[in-house]
Amino acid sequence: MFRIEAAEILLVRLPLKFRFETSFGVQTEKLVPLLILRGDGVQGLSEGTMEAAPMYREETIVGALNLLREVFLPRVLGRTFANPEALEAALGGFRGNRMARAMVEMAAWDLWARTLGVPLGTLLGGYKREVEVGVSLGIQADETATVDVVRRHVEQGYCRIKLKIKPGWDVQPVRAVREAFPGIRLTVDANSAYTLADSGRLAALDAYSLTYIEQPLAWDDLVDHAELQRRLTTPLCLDESVASAGDARKGLALGAGRVINIKVARVGGHAEARRVHDVAQAFGAPVWCGGMLESGVGRAHNIHLSTLPGFTLPGDTSSASRYWETDVVNEPLEATDGVMPVPPGPGIGVTLNRDFVGRRAELQEEYRA
Repeated sequence: MFRIEAAEILLVRLPLKFRFETSFGVQTEKLVPLLILRGDGVQGLSEGTMEAAPMYREETIVGALNLLREVFLPRVLGRTFANPEALEAALGGFRGNRMARAMVEMAAWDLWARTLGVPLGTLLGGYKREVEVGVSLGIQADETATVDVVRRHVEQGYCRIKLKIKPGWDVQPVRAVREAFPGIRLTVDANSAYTLADSGRLAALDAYSLTYIEQPLAWDDLVDHAELQRRLTTPLCLDESVASAGDARKGLALGAGRVINIKVARVGGHAEARRVHDVAQAFGAPVWCGGMLESGVGRAHNIHLSTLPGFTLPGDTSSASRYWETDVVNEPLEATDGVMPVPPGPGIGVTLNRDFVGRRAELQEEYRA
């Protein structure tokens, strides 16, 4: 059992070390919402992955923070729970807003694990002490720049290279990279930029031995993905369109994809992420852990989730130093030769760098029961 006695909301602006372009646009910084839950002398950490504008999914930072203040935190503060899954009774009746709910649920998992003195991955049912990781590369200026940035990361040993694509920038970079690196594990991510009318263009990618094409069609679609999968030999990977274990079951049953990207915040927290994992295992579909340019808090949660047995493909949890000059946590989260160690110790295994966060925080609010 654990008790939630107090909460703290922080909003930290972090500059990225590079320009990151996707089909959504260009990103040069990240606004990071953090939640701290406290109880019995222990604290649990979580990170929100929603953005300022509803580009990836429908949630926004402003909306999420207001829900935390007005709806979610009042329902958990001052209460004792048997385990984090018991929070579903308090929060499960609300529709949507899974990323905002995940902030409370994930912080509760960390709090509970630290109370028990056990690593989060162990409580979730994981067993790995290290996980394979890949790298997600944004859209570059041209094919030469794309090959160059891929080369740097191949030399660093990453187990999978993922290229962001969009209409007009798809076959060209993939062809260039595959010709330069015929043996690497290569994937692409469209972030919902295509329609079924583009199936001929997407079918051209079948020639390049991709492990999967990630979320080519609409963020809330399964039916057209199923039709597209019938037209392609390359497996489709579902991302945005899987917000629950039910969505995963429907998508796999329809044949809308053969791989699932699990982003723990997108599905509402660790409990539902584990259910998605279990559904995928029942269908024989591999899963991997996606990333949202997380700081060290969210990255540590992702690493622990990736210790579950069904995570057989490299995730997006590459080295934190790729993204940030200084992270929000004290412990370095660094991969070597494509392998990321699981942070040791109880909970997610990292602690907040309070001095740095205090300097970078644009908002800090505290709440008590």
